[in-house]
Amino acid sequence: MSLNIIFAGTPDFAAVHLQTLLDSEHNVIAVYSQPDRPAGRGKKLLASPVKQLALEHNIPVYQPLSLRNEKAQQELAALNADVMVVVAYGLILPQAVLDTPRLGCVNVHASLLPRWRGAAPIQRAVEAGDAESGVAIMQMEAGLDTGPVLVEVRTPIAANETGGSLHDKLAGLGGPALLAALHQLESGTAQPQVQDDALANYAGKISKEEARIDWARPAAELARLIRAFNPFPVCWTEFADSKGNVERLRIYSARLEQGCHNDVPGTILSADDEGILVACGREALRLTQLQLPGKKALPVAEILKGYRDLFAKGIRLGTGHE
Repeated sequence: MSLNIIFAGTPDFAAVHLQTLLDSEHNVIAVYSQPDRPAGRGKKLLASPVKQLALEHNIPVYQPLSLRNEKAQQELAALNADVMVVVAYGLILPQAVLDTPRLGCVNVHASLLPRWRGAAPIQRAVEAGDAESGVAIMQMEAGLDTGPVLVEVRTPIAANETGGSLHDKLAGLGGPALLAALHQLESGTAQPQVQDDALANYAGKISKEEARIDWARPAAELARLIRAFNPFPVCWTEFADSKGNVERLRIYSARLEQGCHNDVPGTILSADDEGILVACGREALRLTQLQLPGKKALPVAEILKGYRDLFAKGIRLGTGHE
C-alpha cells in the first residue's frame, strides 16, 4: 500500500532519500526545504538539492522560515499526509507538527543512535575514531534525536575513511532502511527500540575555526580530524608565502608517522615527494594533499615542484614564521 508522504530535507544527503521515495510505490505529495541561500561569488540565491529535485518532479515545495507559527502548521495539516519523513531538514519540528501526520514523523539519522545525536554525526564519528557507524530510522519526538529507533543498519568505518566517503556510504544505506521502516509503520508491525540516554553524545555543528590545526595535539588525533573534515570544512593551518605574508594552507589528506622527535610542534621535519613531515605534540603527521591560496588541491609532490622553498626543513607551520 502506498503512503502519502511529506518529505522535509535540505542537503545532498536528504536528496538521495527523496529520490528513493520517488522511485518507490509511495506518493510524495509535498516537500519542505530550507529557504534559498546566497551562494558563490555572486551571492545569488541557490535552491537546495532537495528543492531542485522536487521541482524536477513537479512536487509542491514549501520553505517556511519556521514551523512554529499557526499559519505554517495549518498549511502542513491541510496536506493530510500519512507520514512525514525528515532528513537533515534544519528546522525544529514543534509538537503540533509531530502530531499532525496519521503515522507521525520519522527521521533518517546518519548515526547509530544514541551514539551521536545532533547536526554532524558523520564527521564526529570519524573524528572520534569510531570503529563503525550506520543509519537509524527514528520515530520523532520533541527531544533532539531522542525518539525510539525503528530500523538500524551498520557499516564499518575504514582506516582511510573521510567525512565525504562515510557520507556517501550512509546515504546509500539509508534509503532501503527508510522503506523498511515505512513498511513497518503501514503494516502495524513496528517495534520501536527506546534509546539509552546514558550512551548519548552530542555531535555539535562544525565551525571553520574547529578546522584550524593545533600542532600541539597528538598526530593520531589530527589525522582523524583531517579525514573527518574532508571535504568540509577542510582543515587548515597558517604558513608564510613567498612575500612573507601569513596565508591559509588547506590540508586535504595526511597520515600518521610514528616515532619520537624533539622539535617544536608545527616544525617541518622533511619535505619530499612522499609528503611534508610535520612535528606534532606526539609523533608526526605526513601531509600528502594540500591546497595553496587561489590554487586547486594537489598532491604534495606537485606542489613542491613550484613551492619547495616554502616548505623547507625547520619552517614552522601554524605561525607563518620559521
